[in-house]
Amino acid sequence: MSSIELELAHSYKANPRVEDDFALSPLKITFDNGGAYALLGPSGCGKTTMLNLISGLISPSQGVVKFDGRDVTRLTPQQRNIAQVFQFPVIYDTMTVRGNLEFPLKNRGVAKTLINHRVASVAEMLELTDELDKKASNLGADQKQIISLGRGLVRDDVSAILFDEPLTVIDPHLKWRLRRKLKQIHNELRLTLIYVTHDQVEALTFADEIAVMSQGKVVQMGTSDDLYERPNHTFVGHFIGSPGMNYIPAEHENGVLNIMGQKIMMGDNQILPDGSLKLGVRPEYLEFNTCEERNTVVAEVVNIKDLGSSLMISCKVGECILKSRVSSDKLIPRIQEVVWLKIIGKHTCFYHNDKLVS
Repeated sequence: MSSIELELAHSYKANPRVEDDFALSPLKITFDNGGAYALLGPSGCGKTTMLNLISGLISPSQGVVKFDGRDVTRLTPQQRNIAQVFQFPVIYDTMTVRGNLEFPLKNRGVAKTLINHRVASVAEMLELTDELDKKASNLGADQKQIISLGRGLVRDDVSAILFDEPLTVIDPHLKWRLRRKLKQIHNELRLTLIYVTHDQVEALTFADEIAVMSQGKVVQMGTSDDLYERPNHTFVGHFIGSPGMNYIPAEHENGVLNIMGQKIMMGDNQILPDGSLKLGVRPEYLEFNTCEERNTVVAEVVNIKDLGSSLMISCKVGECILKSRVSSDKLIPRIQEVVWLKIIGKHTCFYHNDKLVS
């Protein structure tokens, strides 16, 4: 396995001139040897482009790709020694499951005893042992994609294994099992894995670190806790979480925060720039008070949704709707009731021009 360094930009246009011409804006990013990473973002954000630059399927318009410090920018995927699993199954229907798993090893002249060992090991990991002698053509899309995963995992000499939304065709219940299985495989083998997905649950379940992408940029890279608790851009707070982070506009001047006409005195330890800000707070950190207290604002309850073990309560502050997730065993306000929301606490984030300032 290898560490991977990218210092590059890429455009599918011949002569890119402005930022919008780039599918991937200039970036510098490192994937450490043996790490599990996810590239997370909406369709068209550049995550598959980045994966294809790593694999060598495309060459960057500008910059370099390095494996363990060695420039591989102009090398083919085979020369880079990459395994890649695509969104849809890529297997040989005329072969058995065993034949598909053996093929990458036979193609490299691996000894028969080692082939048998690796195939048996991967088949056991992916619960394919009972399917080994079946023709791949007789299997469903789910099982074919699991074989594709196995073909990616069967070699232990690759620089990295790249996954491009590999669970798209998989049944939802099986997806959960396979995510857990991939995590288990990574913990056992310490492979360098890079996983492209638009699904935050897949990314948060699978990866040690996640690169959140938007419009060709890596907006933030960090652990799931980093992204959830301290998103450094409003896009990350909105994209991570279900629902995402609440945002409410405010004006700050000389230690006084004006939130929709309601004023809060900030503490001496809270240093904020003067001017327009956004407050960001997760629904579970938005607390109800029955009376006015420090760091609270007046709100009106406009909707209550029962989620089973919790309730999602929507409140209106000025023209903003904020959502609070509360346990169903708490004292619950009624619709149209006026309440006090504790909007500022240790989990509150402050943003200027959509970037985290405190």
